[in-house]
Amino acid sequence: MLAVLGLPLAGGALLALWGHEKWAPELNSAVSFCTFIAAILLAWKVLVSGPMVVLNEQFFIDSFNVFLVVLTAFVAFTTTLFSRPYMRNEALLSALSNYQLRLYHSMYQIFCFTMLLALTTNNLGILWVAMEGATLATVLLVSLYRTRASLEAAWKYFILCGVGIAQALFGTILIYFASEKVLGAGGAALLWTHLDAAKGSLEPTVLSIAFVFLIVGYGTKVGLVPLHSWLPDAHAEGPTPVSAVLSGLLLNVALYAVVRCKILVEGALHNRFADDLMIGFGLITVLTAAFLLWRQKDIKRLFGYSSIEHMGLMTFAFGIGANFAGLLHMTVHSLTKSAIFFSVGHAVQHSGTQAMEAIRGLVRLPAIGWGLMLGALAILGMPPFGVFASEFLILTHAMQSHPWSTPVLLVALGVAFASIFGKVQSMVWGESAGKALPHAQASLPILLHLALVLLLGLYIPPYLARWYSEAARLIG
Repeated sequence: MLAVLGLPLAGGALLALWGHEKWAPELNSAVSFCTFIAAILLAWKVLVSGPMVVLNEQFFIDSFNVFLVVLTAFVAFTTTLFSRPYMRNEALLSALSNYQLRLYHSMYQIFCFTMLLALTTNNLGILWVAMEGATLATVLLVSLYRTRASLEAAWKYFILCGVGIAQALFGTILIYFASEKVLGAGGAALLWTHLDAAKGSLEPTVLSIAFVFLIVGYGTKVGLVPLHSWLPDAHAEGPTPVSAVLSGLLLNVALYAVVRCKILVEGALHNRFADDLMIGFGLITVLTAAFLLWRQKDIKRLFGYSSIEHMGLMTFAFGIGANFAGLLHMTVHSLTKSAIFFSVGHAVQHSGTQAMEAIRGLVRLPAIGWGLMLGALAILGMPPFGVFASEFLILTHAMQSHPWSTPVLLVALGVAFASIFGKVQSMVWGESAGKALPHAQASLPILLHLALVLLLGLYIPPYLARWYSEAARLIG
């Protein structure tokens, strides 16, 4: 536990001093790799010994959050492999200063630390602090280039997520207000394990009001409509490795916070109030994002809206009780979307623009072209990729429990398919007008992620299926 949290924190401190050195990208990757190994060992201990409460009950690890810890550490590590040649090219193409390189590498590790802290803490107050810390770290990363557009995107991100996180703070205070009457005043009233054990005795009215603020607050970070507009701008204007971890990791962490709060509210209310809110927000988000995809001309904004669509689908899945499918979709979306952004990052550097009509002939760079095409087919739910399997499970569950929602989902998925596929194939084929890059593209993380998504579409290993099933049972 100390290694999972301590390594990225120490790495951030070291890279704040030496993040501009030639070997800084390798140090960034080494720290992330060690964090991933620590996450694997932590997961093994939890799966063998069961849930753990450690460090004076301030940290709680079970099958649900340790699964996300491993996923976060893995994608954070592979993103550093992509980041090595990408940021070296950026340093030459965009003339990044030593200060900007130190800021990027150190804030990347601090961002990873805040996400891992949010996933592992047992204290709802620390969860809120960690989410706010993640916001501050990513604001600095989004504004790295110091252009007018990047500063505007960073301010929009800061303001909207600041408003959202304030709502989440008020929801957390309401939970404390309800729990102190049962658990007594003090830190124990915000410990999730204590709240979970006493949730049946918590005041239902207060919990229902709290969840409204929490789903709006943390839902802002998830990218749920209507407070979603920060997300495409942040993806478009920041460095592409930041876009990859924003889409692949931070949105998952914010949704995790919503689901943890949902468990408490369901136990206190004994009705479907929290589920219905998640279903409503999820469907509106899926439908809105799908139709907004038509209008996009910037490739990074396009896949930013795609992330909003998929986060809405996950929120809907947890609302209808398709927890296994929701967890699987979390996994395959993280792997696929990060692989897409890896391809997009090099495609933008090669073409010198993010405008989709100016990007052509990517197939001449096989890892980039085929990575983008296969990644797009995967994220659009084409078999045999894992996204097809998770979306199929969500749709079949929706047909059984909420049949009225199925046509809405099918329309949204169809519109998204037409929007993205038509744009991507024109970028992959045609005559290339790009330039050679000083540092070769990172092919390994693209191929590795897509191979894992393909594997999860064809075969889920039994131990992984048991892991998902146990985590789904904990969610309820």
